[in-house]
Amino acid sequence: MSIRPEAIWAASPSTTRGQPTPLSSDSKGERIAYASHKSIFLRSIDNPSLSGQYTSHTSPTTVARFSPSGYYIASGDTSGLVRVWDANGPDMVTKGEYAIIAGRINDIAWDGDSQRIIAVGEGKERMGHCITWDSGNSVGEISGHSSQINSVSIRQQRPLRAATGSDDTSMCFFHGAPFKFNTSLRGQHERFVFGTGFSPDGGSLVSVGADRRIWLYDGKSGEVRGQIGEGVHTGSIFAVSWAKDSRKFVTASADQTVRIWDVEAGKAVQTWRMGEEGVVSIQDQQTGVTWPAGRSDGLVISVDLEGNLNYLVEGKPQPTKVIQGHQKNITAAAISDKTLYTGSYEGRVCAWDLATGEADRVDGESHTNYVSGLAADGKSDRVYSVGWDDTLRCISAKAFVGVAAVGGQPKAVTVANATTYTITPESIGIFKDDNQIGSVPVKGATSIAAYNTTLAIGHDDKSIKLYNITTPSKPTPLSSDTDLRKPTAAISTLSFSPNGKYLAAGVSNGKILVYSTKDWSVVTDRWSAHTARITSIAWDPSGEFAVSGSLDTNVYVWSVANPGQRVKALNAHKDGVNGVAWVGGGKEGSGRVVSTGGDASVKVWGVRV
Repeated sequence: MSIRPEAIWAASPSTTRGQPTPLSSDSKGERIAYASHKSIFLRSIDNPSLSGQYTSHTSPTTVARFSPSGYYIASGDTSGLVRVWDANGPDMVTKGEYAIIAGRINDIAWDGDSQRIIAVGEGKERMGHCITWDSGNSVGEISGHSSQINSVSIRQQRPLRAATGSDDTSMCFFHGAPFKFNTSLRGQHERFVFGTGFSPDGGSLVSVGADRRIWLYDGKSGEVRGQIGEGVHTGSIFAVSWAKDSRKFVTASADQTVRIWDVEAGKAVQTWRMGEEGVVSIQDQQTGVTWPAGRSDGLVISVDLEGNLNYLVEGKPQPTKVIQGHQKNITAAAISDKTLYTGSYEGRVCAWDLATGEADRVDGESHTNYVSGLAADGKSDRVYSVGWDDTLRCISAKAFVGVAAVGGQPKAVTVANATTYTITPESIGIFKDDNQIGSVPVKGATSIAAYNTTLAIGHDDKSIKLYNITTPSKPTPLSSDTDLRKPTAAISTLSFSPNGKYLAAGVSNGKILVYSTKDWSVVTDRWSAHTARITSIAWDPSGEFAVSGSLDTNVYVWSVANPGQRVKALNAHKDGVNGVAWVGGGKEGSGRVVSTGGDASVKVWGVRV
């Protein structure tokens, strides 16, 4: 057997209300980079399902910026650490690691030679610093601000100049290199300065902020030229990005709009408003934007508070594409036909096309809290989800079509014979067509699985209880349940093989036991390579191989016939694997496995069995 990575379907950018979300595009206009959780994701602009993931940060990441050469990326995190790494190699090798400030890095800028970087943020002794990327040597001091610095930009031509914007409402201008404080520009902005940017030709500088104002300056001297667009934006302006011709720039605002501005005319020449017309939506606030250079199609990419990437093209009134996904930890997954359904920590449920990797948010009223389980009805297109808003919801045709109260905090869900079963620590809930038709009291239930007329319930006392569900609304205990050998720790997940021949039980100490459903004897107890709680087990179509995911961040593929034989994908998901599913495969050839986890991404693995 073998397992190899095939694709990463990236998480959405991490966003925070009231703060900018930095987006960066390379000089060729082929890729974008952004921060998400403790990772940095690189995505192809033309084919967003092609992604790379940099995982060497140990704290939540905040910003990533391509060097002008396109060879490197500098990324920062909440601990004040900046890492410089290879943007083109498959291994994304770290080239340098530098502690810049004692706090969050808010923004990073490269000089035109791809030699120096300035990193700024919320520090204690200092708010920013300038270093050479390859050695970390100091090449200037960033001073003049009394509050955190939100943005930084470096003029790409000589003489070098830099500009920073801060919560203290000022913009500071620096001469370099080495960079030294030149002047503090006060009085233009009345509130936080969120964005600064030198034009590609170095002739102009722009600043934007929470006071909804846009100011233009001379790029070489820092002299104030004037304000444009007074009163046009009605919400904080979070980000600004220049067109490659230096004649126009684009802004992203909390008023749900993205606007292109003509510098010479001093007015907006195109406006996109996101969301429903006339409806004010916090989630549609535009918190970041980039205008990729090297393209001739006029493409602008913005990000909203929900992390959706909007593809905007000059001259077209609506987004040409919206890239969706998860921002939070993916907590549950299930496959129905050719669609992968995933649920996350904040209640979002997405449907992924297994052929293309494109995600759509499931329409309708979703969960308002943690999605704790997903299960597909193999005989229809229906998928059932349970969440910590104490509800069971039904999905059909990528839309929520029904909801029912569970009567407690559900742990998991399963489907058998068009009947849905949920568990809470106190009871088994039985549902038909979104209506509850029965309930069975239990104590300490942790997991559930069903096949045909058999229902299995795992408990925190290490036991597995079996029920006959020939009459779906009235499960009756099987006498053989006392014959199951108890695992050595609490049951964390259960899974029947597709042919019903085996029941796999994952436990909280990382062990997996496989039982024969014929006599409930142990087939193997040698699936024991995980070192933390098993979160998910899925079988291949033949029922002879299984894949497991664990909080130890690893994915393993196992064989029933050769229990000592296994293949592994180490560090598959930062902060743990929460869901696995088998797309295809078996004894005769290859298949694919998908996994989800704490990094909010979906990964596809090619498996040869």
